[in-house]
Amino acid sequence: MAIDTSPPSTAAMFPILHDVLIDNTSLPAFMVSTARGFLPRADPLFSLPEEFKELESILAAMPVKTATGSPGLLATGVLGDTVDRSLPDLSSEIEKYKGNLPLINALYRDYSFLASAYLLEPCHLRFMKGENYGLGRQILPKNVAVPIAKVAALAGFKPFMEYAGSYALFNYKLENPSLGLQYQNLRLIRAFEHGLDPNSSEAGFVLVHVNMVSHSGELVEGAMAALEGCGKGDRQQFEKGLEGAVGAMTKINKVMDGTHFSHRLPRDTININDVNIKGMWTKSKPGDYTGFRTFIFGITSQSMFPDGVIYEGIPLCDNLLEIAMPATPLTDILKDFRAYRPGNHREFLEWVQRRASAIHLKEFALKEKSSAALYLHALNQVRDFRWRHWCFTREYILKKTSHPTATGGSPIVTWLPNQLQAVLDLMSAVHNMFKNQGGLGRSCSDIMDAALVQQDTLKKEVRKYCEERRVPLAR
Repeated sequence: MAIDTSPPSTAAMFPILHDVLIDNTSLPAFMVSTARGFLPRADPLFSLPEEFKELESILAAMPVKTATGSPGLLATGVLGDTVDRSLPDLSSEIEKYKGNLPLINALYRDYSFLASAYLLEPCHLRFMKGENYGLGRQILPKNVAVPIAKVAALAGFKPFMEYAGSYALFNYKLENPSLGLQYQNLRLIRAFEHGLDPNSSEAGFVLVHVNMVSHSGELVEGAMAALEGCGKGDRQQFEKGLEGAVGAMTKINKVMDGTHFSHRLPRDTININDVNIKGMWTKSKPGDYTGFRTFIFGITSQSMFPDGVIYEGIPLCDNLLEIAMPATPLTDILKDFRAYRPGNHREFLEWVQRRASAIHLKEFALKEKSSAALYLHALNQVRDFRWRHWCFTREYILKKTSHPTATGGSPIVTWLPNQLQAVLDLMSAVHNMFKNQGGLGRSCSDIMDAALVQQDTLKKEVRKYCEERRVPLAR
């Protein structure tokens, strides 16, 4: 069955998959669908062909704690020597499988794990001794550099570890296939530290993300319905689609913190000692995060790689809701990060942005109170997600390390508040539009009361951490 994967015009609807075509290996592993959202079309491959047995052997022996419980190569600091000595250049073997894109994606995942571990192993060893990270290895050897460049190009990624294509969304398997994507049935395929133990914080960190994204199919379906309804001027369809998107975002946020209550906002200013928090906080403990965080640093804007690395031999809701980000260097970083996505995902998100703008979705939503209230609830879910992300950053990173940049190279204190403040500003603008018309109802008033408290809390926290770290406040 031939599938047109070229980006559509703004007027045409994006070719979302409803049948994920699980047996079609000629299609990319990642294609947006209503069934699986932003997860891969099929669960990731976790065993490589025989030709890659040396790669698989090193990856199995690599974690600080292997699947058998014994210390691995990273525990003793011998991964680099092992790769230099024992791994052949398998790039010629990749040619045999270049038509099987899910397998190419699995190879991309595996080579990106190996590349990150190889480059950052010296930093991990220093950090575990209580020292600064220092420098990573500055050269990625040909036996890793050439294959990762080849599989990245075939799979449509950049030749370094990415969140979707390797670290998280293509790095899980099902303990029992009949039980599906429920959290307790998920296991990691590759790990750096203790992640092959499903009860470890490393496993929890990744698998909570997988569990969250398992609800994204409903988000995609709701967003597409809202766009279609707005384009036709059908308010009933628009509101039904927006309700679906809000419902999906609510589920995602509940997975993030493990709560099972309504999405009213007063609970959102809680701290990690609140008894309602049972999600990421308990499955991946703040005190454990820095043990594996070293290996998920990028190579851009990082002190470990002041001159980059020499390769030897070689968010849907922002766009749908038209949330405008401030014109700052921090927003430029956000735009750069969005390039690090599967190609089909990136094209879909860009199309949503163009389509929402062309049909003036925000303007359409704000013409009627019922739609405006739903729009504010949708913004609230975006705020909810970003607030939790900030809370995780505060507890997992800011209180544990003084390193000035996040794993992707963004300023650790000011980058997330830049996005969160943009949402809070838009929420306030929407709320104020209807003040003289009796408001948008009690639930929207409750949302804004708590959002204003949260805005004040955010400003105080950002100021505190900027002063402690002697970094300027973002403008």
